[in-house]
This record gives sequence, C-alpha cells and structure tokens, in this order.
Amino acid sequence: MNKLQLHGFNNLTKSLSFNIYDICYAPAQQQQAYIEYIDEAYNADRLTQILKDVADIIGAQILNIAHQDYDPQGASVTMLISEGDVTPPPNMNSQTPGPLRDTVLAHLDKSHITVHTYPESHPDNGISTFRADIDVSTCGRISPLKALNYLIHSFESDVVTMDYRVRGFTRDITGRKHYIDHNITSIQNYIAQDTQEDYQMIDVNVYQENIFHTKMMLKETELENYLFEKESNLSEQQKAEIEKKLRKEVTEIFYGHNYRRKKIKLADPLP
Repeated sequence: MNKLQLHGFNNLTKSLSFNIYDICYAPAQQQQAYIEYIDEAYNADRLTQILKDVADIIGAQILNIAHQDYDPQGASVTMLISEGDVTPPPNMNSQTPGPLRDTVLAHLDKSHITVHTYPESHPDNGISTFRADIDVSTCGRISPLKALNYLIHSFESDVVTMDYRVRGFTRDITGRKHYIDHNITSIQNYIAQDTQEDYQMIDVNVYQENIFHTKMMLKETELENYLFEKESNLSEQQKAEIEKKLRKEVTEIFYGHNYRRKKIKLADPLP
C-alpha cells in the first residue's frame, strides 16, 4: 500500500476504552476478604506494570506516572507517553491481533494511558463484581488496538466491553482531509482466535462516524471458578441458587439492563 503524503503531521486521535468485569460469589462473611484479595491482586504497582507493558507494545516512551491505591478499595494509574524511537513495521495497521508483550511496534505522539478499578458487592445476595477500566489514547499513526490482545490476557474476565473511536482529521499535501488512516471493520479482528472461541461476541459499529463497539461474554464456565472459597461445603440446592444469581449478574452486565426475575432470559446454564 502506498504511503499517504501528509501536509504536516498525523494528528488523528485514536482512543480505545477497554472494560472488564470479573464476577465472584462471596457471601457476607467473605466479602471483606474478597475486597482485600482484589486490592492486593490488582494494586497500583501491578496496574502500573500492565500499563508499562502496553506502552512497550505500542512503542511509547513514558514521560510521567501517577498512581494511587484508594481507601477502602480500588486503584488508579495515569501514564503520560510520547513517541518512541522505532520505525513502524509494514503491518502496523493490519486488522490482526497485537503481540502479548515483547515487540515494540510504532511511534506515538504525546498521549496517555489510564486505568481505574472498581471492586463492589451486592448488598445481600453474595455476588461481588470487580471492574477495571483502561483507556489508551494515541495521536498519529499507531492505533492502540495493537495493545488489545495483551490487555485481554492480563485479566480474568467474564464480560468485556470495548470502544474504539478515531477523531479529528489529518490533511494530505493536496489539502484533502482524511478522517481515518487505516482500515477497520470490527474490533474482533484484533482479538486472537482462541479468545474469540471462548466468548459470545456482539458488535455495534457506526462506520460513518469511525465508532466501533464490541462486547464479549464468556461462553462456558464452572461454578467452582466463581466461588471465592473453593472448598465451600454447598448443597446441590445452594449450588443451583448461586448459579442462577451468577447467570443473572453476567447477563445483566452484558446486555446493560436490570431484569425482573420472572421475565429475565438468562444465558446458557453453567455446566
């Protein structure tokens, strides 16, 4: 493909919003221990390392890092980045999954990466949900979509929502405006095949506005993976009730609606 000759620099803004939800069953007597576990597993130091890896993948130089663990729970990290020193490879903008960590890919103009976490629990039914929001915003030639494959592998996720948007325009040497500089039909094209096979996926795209949205819900799950205390002595009736609560929580998050018990159409039963 012939390179586009620009008048000045590429000032397109490309923003990826990546949100994960991890659901767990932790009744009242376990909830404090669950929150403490989440705060330790996803503290500011670990989140900072994840963002450092993202910066490495997209070839960014880190200018500044601000991070904070919150009381009683949650953490945030904000990272300012600038362009790196590596020439972008020919397949930089191809619709393929990015690397998991080791390859530096491209230049970045000044931009940022942020992450915020939100552990929370239902007041009385034992369902706890951990949410992590990551935003990667870049200016110039590189798309943050190349970091998506690594981000998905960095968290255990029951539901994932992703939004990608290209804003602004860049002008070529003839004066013509270009509102996007790479082909994209779906965020799914940047997700590894083995991951796609594990999730039910839905797209909502507005091509004329360069807005792309993908949601993912884990297909097959085992109750044991949702119990905070794995060796819980539960009866078959208790297990069935917990499975119903978990299915309701996952389905409501995926579709973005609260459902009445009698009308809810739940996801496939847990095996």
